[in-house]
Amino acid sequence: MLAYIKGTLEMKMTGYVVIDVGGLGYKIFMSQVGIDKLGNIGDTVKVHTYYRVREDDISIFGFNTLEELKMFELLLGVSGVGAKTALTMLAVCEPTDFALAVISEDVKTLSSIPGIGPKSAQRIILELKDKIKKEQQIEELNIATKDNNTEKTKMQKAIEDDEKIQEAMSALQVLGYNKKEIEKAFVKISDKNEMTTEELIKKGLVLLSNN
Repeated sequence: MLAYIKGTLEMKMTGYVVIDVGGLGYKIFMSQVGIDKLGNIGDTVKVHTYYRVREDDISIFGFNTLEELKMFELLLGVSGVGAKTALTMLAVCEPTDFALAVISEDVKTLSSIPGIGPKSAQRIILELKDKIKKEQQIEELNIATKDNNTEKTKMQKAIEDDEKIQEAMSALQVLGYNKKEIEKAFVKISDKNEMTTEELIKKGLVLLSNN
């Protein structure tokens, strides 16, 4: 397994680069945005890599940052998303923006990515939301432990908002309302991210009782 490749940038082509390491030229597939950011021919460059082995193909995919590599690996785990689509997504969406869209169930943002329709966006959210939340919570915990950073990031806020909404929905289900009814009611609450769990439950009860 190749964690990264560091060497001299020999070629920049459409969809891939060639990096020379000790006389060996590694062909590495990248998004065009990643290629543009990499540097100039003759520069010493480093790319984080994903090594894919299939019966009829061995390919190396390269990324400028570890965050991009993690996003690529997550996307490959989604049914119906291949390497080409994942690279396209990386070219138009920053990893942080992608993670925020998934956590906040922003189908519109994900659907705006070439090759991703509403159904694919919903599948990505369904399959990746919990994984991204778990990874981000672990990362934030490590940061907080390391430097005692108490400032909330956008990602933390999105995770907290989502958990608050899920808690309120669960409480309403216990009270006898079904999930679809609750989801329809919550769509009508425009400022739900600014409300507490208790306020969400109360607002939800009002809307549900009026239906």
